[in-house]
Amino acid sequence: MPERPQALFAMTAENVPLVFPPEVLARLRESVDIDPGLVAEDLADPALADVLARTEILVTGWGCPRLDAAVLDAAPKLRAVLHSAGSVKGFATPEIWRRGIAVSSAAEANAVPVAEYTLAVILLAGKDVFVRRERLRTERASPGWGIVPGIGNHGRRVGVIGASRIGRKVIELLRPFDLSVGLTDPYVDESAASELGVPLLPLDELLRTSEIVTVHAPETPETRHLIGRRELALMPDGAVLVNTARGSLVDTDALVAELRTGRLSAVLDVTDPEPLPADSPLHELPGAFVTPHLAGSQGNELARLGLAVAGEAERVVSGAGVAFPVTFEALERGA
Repeated sequence: MPERPQALFAMTAENVPLVFPPEVLARLRESVDIDPGLVAEDLADPALADVLARTEILVTGWGCPRLDAAVLDAAPKLRAVLHSAGSVKGFATPEIWRRGIAVSSAAEANAVPVAEYTLAVILLAGKDVFVRRERLRTERASPGWGIVPGIGNHGRRVGVIGASRIGRKVIELLRPFDLSVGLTDPYVDESAASELGVPLLPLDELLRTSEIVTVHAPETPETRHLIGRRELALMPDGAVLVNTARGSLVDTDALVAELRTGRLSAVLDVTDPEPLPADSPLHELPGAFVTPHLAGSQGNELARLGLAVAGEAERVVSGAGVAFPVTFEALERGA
């Protein structure tokens, strides 16, 4: 067997066996020389100096320390950073790209469970499951069998905000269903929307015409409170807002005010702030269905992230280059 390049885990140590269970770790170690018992939570630790000096591939994850110039100086052989999670914004610095180091992310793999969660929520919201379940729990009496007007998923209008990885996967997963799907995204043109099979709409029009709106835009200064009081007012009576992106994209106070009227409902896997304070009205409002940031990879889904890294490591070692690169330009306007 040819000599494998030195690799090092840089993440919270407790996450390594979750993201790299035995079968995934075994595949990774076929390509690189990496010790699961040696995990860098502090890259300035003198005990790591020798291995860091030999490291060619850094396998990062949640809790990765910041990769600044000093760290990169200590790793002169580093040629690839393979991230076993979504965004690299928390630890990546421009110096990585300046030095020509390849950066890869498992965001594509992490998009799968978020899109699946969103699909499930949209279909349940179309049947008004969340509000009616709350009503049943409160009233403790079932109205029995009967036709419920105004609910169902036949031709229901769904608006997708953001053609991100997740947004695109949501559109793909919605395709087999009898739904009318629209998209808004300032970085997408008519041609690209046509390839996705959906009409491109201005945000205001999408909000006015959609019965379910699902948010998949990145968190940037420009998208803070993208959905505020004015935007919520545009949504039709009975509409549902779904947010699995970042809590800051929705003005929480404005949303609470709308939910109190009973005019809208919301399914929120992310909130602002996060976690919610114990006295937040969102815990009690019948139109709010809040889950604790579960949409992303959880449990057995974490292994998919490790497999994505193992595949990228194989490509780097073979000289093929990473399949899911993160560029500095994309980082500036991405999640």
